[in-house]
Amino acid sequence: MPNPRVFEIELARNGFSAGQHSQFELVRDLPDLPVLSETLLLMELMASERSVDLREVSGVILSDLGATVQILRLAGRESCFIEELPTRIEDCISGLGLQACLEAISCRVITRSAGRSEIMDTWAHATAVAKVCRSLADEFSVSPEEAYLVGLLHGIGSLPGVLGWWQTLPIAGNPDVVGLRMAQAWSLPRCVAESFAPRSAGGSNRWKDLVQMAHRVSASVHLACAPYEQLPLQRSIGALAHAFSS
Repeated sequence: MPNPRVFEIELARNGFSAGQHSQFELVRDLPDLPVLSETLLLMELMASERSVDLREVSGVILSDLGATVQILRLAGRESCFIEELPTRIEDCISGLGLQACLEAISCRVITRSAGRSEIMDTWAHATAVAKVCRSLADEFSVSPEEAYLVGLLHGIGSLPGVLGWWQTLPIAGNPDVVGLRMAQAWSLPRCVAESFAPRSAGGSNRWKDLVQMAHRVSASVHLACAPYEQLPLQRSIGALAHAFSS
């Protein structure tokens, strides 16, 4: 059975005017996202081992917004995933191969420096929100893997500003609109695209609600923790989520 998501994307492309189609292609071909140098180093060390723990490799990738997007973009372009685009990074790595993934994240590598503070802050914020989203997955009846991806990629609509793309490429505007365009053009998992969609007539979008709750919980956990005191994350998140939802 054809993947309905692929059908929807192709239908959207076919319905574009010439100008709109060129815009779609422009977004699809946006520059590679930067990947932290330590992510690439860890991946190279793992690849040099005689045996590779797929779960460990996935954990390294998912701790880096740039690395995750690079691999998802590659997966979206590969015909081996045409029937069903994966939502698990493990499945992407398994289908693409470790070497292809290494090449994808090697395209643009950055090191931590004062001049990169906005990028570093954006990457750290994305990871922090993703972890809370994963902890809240049960509250919203979604899978932890999808919840994490939505949290990690919730801010991609702001990347053109963070990375300076708007200076040379005509892509700007409402972050949700830009994020949706990027998610569709890059064939990102359905849950990510849905997280940028407008709320329904009843004012509901479970992915938006999840990210909103994650931001509130993250802020509360940060305020609740003394500088050298770490609260048990799962317990504090669960308690705060219950307080916010009650």
